[in-house]
Amino acid sequence: MQKLTINTPSVTSTIYCGEGAFKERTPLLKGKQLFVVTDSNVYRLYSGLLRETFGDVSVHILPAGEKSKNAHNLLKILADMLKAGVTRSSTVIAFGGGVVGDIAGLAAALYMRGVSIVQIPTTLLSQVDSSVGGKTAVDFNGVKNIVGAFYQPYEVIVDPVFLTTLPKRELRCGLGEIIKYGALDEGIYKKLIAQKDLFSTEFLESITYDCIAHKAAVVCADEHDTGGQRKTLNLGHTTGHAFELYYKRKSHGEFVLIGMIYEIYIARRLGKIEEGYARNLVGLIKKVLPSIPAYPDASKAAEFAKYDKKNKEVTHISLIAPHSEGESIEITLPAEEYCSLIRECSREIKEKRA
Repeated sequence: MQKLTINTPSVTSTIYCGEGAFKERTPLLKGKQLFVVTDSNVYRLYSGLLRETFGDVSVHILPAGEKSKNAHNLLKILADMLKAGVTRSSTVIAFGGGVVGDIAGLAAALYMRGVSIVQIPTTLLSQVDSSVGGKTAVDFNGVKNIVGAFYQPYEVIVDPVFLTTLPKRELRCGLGEIIKYGALDEGIYKKLIAQKDLFSTEFLESITYDCIAHKAAVVCADEHDTGGQRKTLNLGHTTGHAFELYYKRKSHGEFVLIGMIYEIYIARRLGKIEEGYARNLVGLIKKVLPSIPAYPDASKAAEFAKYDKKNKEVTHISLIAPHSEGESIEITLPAEEYCSLIRECSREIKEKRA
């Protein structure tokens, strides 16, 4: 088990990562009043483990899926916290994937103006990315993560034991974020290029720590996303989120992979990426998601990018694109040009299949 610390002005967040982390760290939470948030899929698999580990605690079970990350369910969690008698000295435990971590984190930030939260991520995506760094949110009025707060967890417990129950699609979802880190970090990129089987459990366990370490360093430098460093973590997400909002049929991580393909195309067209590097990144993405959609309404979907939080004005789209090994670049385009390039990319994908 390895340990990382994120020191911020508000709190010190400690991350424990590796085999045995759950068994070693969770007994230390006993004796506190705990309130657990999880989802129906995770509870079906691990209700026995929850009771064995934490005893008779209050548990709020969300319906599984992104659609549950909304203001209505946030208020239901807060109501259950109040009913359970949660106080400022209590601890919320987010036991699940990214949806659970995001909404439970926001509930903890809001309740009594802030109670402690411990993140125990159970999906690959939440382990390598969303449980770390303190971004909490719900979707609102059809816009992803538009209502939220920066609220660091007291502790994050990342244990690969939970990956054994994940279907391949969930691993693909997490690999979307891992390849994103590869486009930001030269060391991770080289490990990805050298690895034949990206779905190997042993490989995923080892690369998880590298991704967390990269994110921890960025968060320490730019906790509230104001200095520019943390913005880089959105590589692939501007277009990925836009497609996710419009099409909804794939997972978040799959849409990040698709978003990266489209944004690499934009970087190529604008001469902002080294060609050999672009080919290697596309090759990595296609190892995980062999069939990239040529969306017929790609430019309509791209309109949702106008709501992206990185944009300084609604008339221009800002995106983070890979540039060279270990280097990314911010590209800002008029919305019309961005939509036109997205449409061109879709057309090219379709022509290559023909």
